[in-house]
Amino acid sequence: MGLWGKRDDMTVHERDPFNAEPPRSALADAHLTPVDTFYSRNHGSVPAADPARWRLEVDGLVDHPLTLTLDDLRTRWKPTDVEVTLECAGNRRTGLTEVRDIPGETPWGPGAISTGRFHGVRLADVLADARPRPGAAHVAFAAPDVSPLARPPQPYGGSVPLAKALAPEVLLAWSMNGAPLPRVHGAPLRAVVPGWIGARSVKWLTRVTVRGTPSDNYFQAVAYRLPPTGTDPVTAALDGGGLPLGPLTLNCAILRPDDGARLPCGPTPVTGYALAGQGRTVARVDVSHDSGGTWRRADVSAAAGPWVWQQWRTTLDLPHGDVEIVARAWDSAGTVMPESPGRLWNPKGYTNTSWPRTRVRCG
Repeated sequence: MGLWGKRDDMTVHERDPFNAEPPRSALADAHLTPVDTFYSRNHGSVPAADPARWRLEVDGLVDHPLTLTLDDLRTRWKPTDVEVTLECAGNRRTGLTEVRDIPGETPWGPGAISTGRFHGVRLADVLADARPRPGAAHVAFAAPDVSPLARPPQPYGGSVPLAKALAPEVLLAWSMNGAPLPRVHGAPLRAVVPGWIGARSVKWLTRVTVRGTPSDNYFQAVAYRLPPTGTDPVTAALDGGGLPLGPLTLNCAILRPDDGARLPCGPTPVTGYALAGQGRTVARVDVSHDSGGTWRRADVSAAAGPWVWQQWRTTLDLPHGDVEIVARAWDSAGTVMPESPGRLWNPKGYTNTSWPRTRVRCG
């Protein structure tokens, strides 16, 4: 067993803060990702909290501020489950670094994404008891993990619009895949915000603040924004430039065969995942063995819910020599993934939703 109880073959990008993703083939094995395989994205050292002394503060633009223990959360409101695919905004960043270097950013492959079943209470139920005041428009999350990436270093935080916070799928969760939430995944309590970039599902949650404006935390106001191409990312964000990231968009990846594999020629199974985002479903996945010259339609699993990925599979007859396998997904609104990563390149390497490409040699 590797660091933080993860499988030994994880690609560990950093040990502290701990950032790791599983081999792509491991994500093809199950609809729900085992905890030891679940990707881990952190911005500071993993904090330790004493559950007996831990408290959650709910404050800001509310009539009734709350101070809650874990027992309060478990007993005052009806618990519920949600299946959700969490995806890092930097997932598949390596596809953009092939276009142009992106210094200083974690080189995530297609494994910065995983699906879990989280158990907790609806944030909407907690906020209903706190009673947001007129003028409330955003809900900010705060955690104790201090990140040196912020300038100056500060604890991690972020926010979502109040309308999203009140959606029934958004949870305050203390359990993951039927077991207590692991420390590396946010114990004792984390936010789970389905359909939004993983950065908004804040771990080690200590405070929920109702605000009139988005959080001014570095990771909301500066990081996780798409800066204009050709600008300094930090300067652009501080000047109010760049597009803040929130809802996920259509994406897919090839999980098997692995990139760089040497394979026999002939019929070869090809599998992957696709995620629609925006509460939509994946309607179709096409796969090509000749860089998009010809296409074969893949079998796509039925959607298990509006916030989770769908697996797809097909068999391609691979010819002798070097082969580039590509895929493209369509969602239920008719949106299709863009072909070129060059058109999506940005100096932070976020949201690579271009066609995934896997290169193999057959013979």
